[in-house]
Amino acid sequence: MSGVPLLALGELMATRRGSVDPSKFPDEQFDLYSIPAFDKGCHEVVIGSSIGSAKQIVQPNDVLLSKIVPHIRRSWVVGQNNGRRLIASGEWIVFRSEKADPGYLRHVLVSDPFHSQFMQTVSGVGGSLLRARPAQVAKIQIPVPSLPEQRRIAAILDQADALRAKRREALALLDELQRGIFIAMFGDPVTNPKGWERVPLGEVGRLERGVSKHRPRNAPQLLGGDYPLVQTGDVANSGGYIRNFSATYSEAGLKQSRLWPAGTLCITIAANIAKTGILKFDACFPDSVVGFTADELATVEFIRIWLSFLQKALEDSAPESAQKNINLAILRSLEVPLPPLDARIKFYEAIAELERIREQHRAAVEGIDSLLASLQHRAFRGEL
Repeated sequence: MSGVPLLALGELMATRRGSVDPSKFPDEQFDLYSIPAFDKGCHEVVIGSSIGSAKQIVQPNDVLLSKIVPHIRRSWVVGQNNGRRLIASGEWIVFRSEKADPGYLRHVLVSDPFHSQFMQTVSGVGGSLLRARPAQVAKIQIPVPSLPEQRRIAAILDQADALRAKRREALALLDELQRGIFIAMFGDPVTNPKGWERVPLGEVGRLERGVSKHRPRNAPQLLGGDYPLVQTGDVANSGGYIRNFSATYSEAGLKQSRLWPAGTLCITIAANIAKTGILKFDACFPDSVVGFTADELATVEFIRIWLSFLQKALEDSAPESAQKNINLAILRSLEVPLPPLDARIKFYEAIAELERIREQHRAAVEGIDSLLASLQHRAFRGEL
């Protein structure tokens, strides 16, 4: 970061935020900045009676940084006041300072160099209890050039960010197009207007639960080998096709599990419910994932898209103890409106062509990600 002044984040944190319990103002409307709202792309307008806990009071141009794992690498600039009080959930660390341009600070807070330091401040016992400690985050130093220079850098990075957003939007539209092709060919899978024969999913193909006789966290010798281990998060974030994995099994791990072939449809049955992805490589997976295989890839592809229509309903109806889950019996009993094999093959061919287009867009997104990371690296070193 040659030539660029450094500043500890503690100097940019909002010191006087205040809080409010919206339930005490049941008829008042609030602009709520929460993690779910961030993921939807816009703050929520919510009445006080529907908000169950106290919230932070924020101001226009405050910069928010999520401190909760796994909802990290999320940063948001609070918008303008629309006549409603601005509030934010407790997951956010709030920054407010005349020394930092909000747009510039947001880019710093999601950059690779900052993220690597930020993760060193995380503590907890696992799952949703993992979070960054604001007192430790406050010690992280970031490059803070002059305000005009910050604004210039932010404008450049905003352009790259906007280009990436358009590519991702195109990918999302292509995902919807898959479902549109399904409906055009087969009709609504719930009402079944074309009158296809309904067949239990367990008779369409083979449904088998993943195998993990021992939990890797209790037996580290199971990990670190040559056999891909696909977990629920890998399936949920796969975009329909599992190309990546976050862990591997050793020979010992494989012995207490099982290797499923490429082409298997993975279906999550715990935490993430009925999320799906087709394996692009041979892999193991735990008992929180069910594998569906059939004699034809066309049938596997058909079932993947068909399940996407049912996912929300299955998730909402799943029983909940420590976490939501469904069982193999529920999946096997689901009735599939099943068109003839030749129709499934035509659908498979159409989806394969669409996937070739999606792959081009994914490659473009990855290229823009690399470009943005390079621009951030240069910008925060004073080289842009």
